[in-house]
Amino acid sequence: MATIALTSGEPAGIGPELCVAAARAFRGARLVVIGDRSILQGCPNVEHLPLAAPRRSGRLDARNSRYVLALLDRAVAGCLRGEYDAMVTAPVHKGVINDAGIAFTGHTEYLAAKARAPHVVMLLVGGGLRVALATTHLPLAEVPRAITRAGLVATLRVVHAGLRKRFGIRRPRILVAGLNPHSGESGHLGTEEQRSIAPAIAAARRLGIAAEGPIPADTLFVPARLRRADCALAMYHDQGLPVLKYASFGRGVNVTLGLPFVRTSVDHGTALDIAGKGRADAGSLLEALRLARKLASAS
Repeated sequence: MATIALTSGEPAGIGPELCVAAARAFRGARLVVIGDRSILQGCPNVEHLPLAAPRRSGRLDARNSRYVLALLDRAVAGCLRGEYDAMVTAPVHKGVINDAGIAFTGHTEYLAAKARAPHVVMLLVGGGLRVALATTHLPLAEVPRAITRAGLVATLRVVHAGLRKRFGIRRPRILVAGLNPHSGESGHLGTEEQRSIAPAIAAARRLGIAAEGPIPADTLFVPARLRRADCALAMYHDQGLPVLKYASFGRGVNVTLGLPFVRTSVDHGTALDIAGKGRADAGSLLEALRLARKLASAS
């Protein structure tokens, strides 16, 4: 039976209560919840890491930011040592971590640095879709500069390898979105497709990767086209995620490809407005646990 580490996330948010609900409902793997025992009462297997300051639901406290990161550090170390077969993460709050003076852009980037993974990719799974992102947590104005031929080739290689290794797809078919409206309209609406995206797709195809595009995003995400693909690669966060979340919100799963271990997460944030009120839905966390169990058994 696989052992899965579950980090309880931002203590002021819904993460701890979701962990308690999931621990009661999840079956098929040994679950170890990492966090302060006082806020995880009801979880049978807790690895205790103490809060730095008392928790108040819905009230962020920057003093607990290093505690939140310590949860991730422990799970990563356990995965790298083979104690855990996978890790699943409850949501964190990027803003309060940065308020504590810690540069933090998100789980994906943090875990990549800790695991010394050279290139990772965020993949969202749900509603019958798989959507990968070429860039993750960047201001929109910085996205064009971040889209390079070399970076896209590396991303396509990670997606291709991840779909093969983790999902068991022998020859993954990947649809690649353009950045600009109408994929740049032959350079009249932007040149990123000509300069970076199309050359990267051609280079990936020479490596044996079944990539197609660049395809205008407004016609990529149509059922007829998606039915003949295994994954879509969006150029930026809000190009791909609205489609995925419309199809599966509350049941979607975030997967980090390119790490040396399985990592999944929920598709939502800390929901401070409902924390501690008994209204949080553990559906996405349960889906993340089930997918982690499946991916760990396939690795």
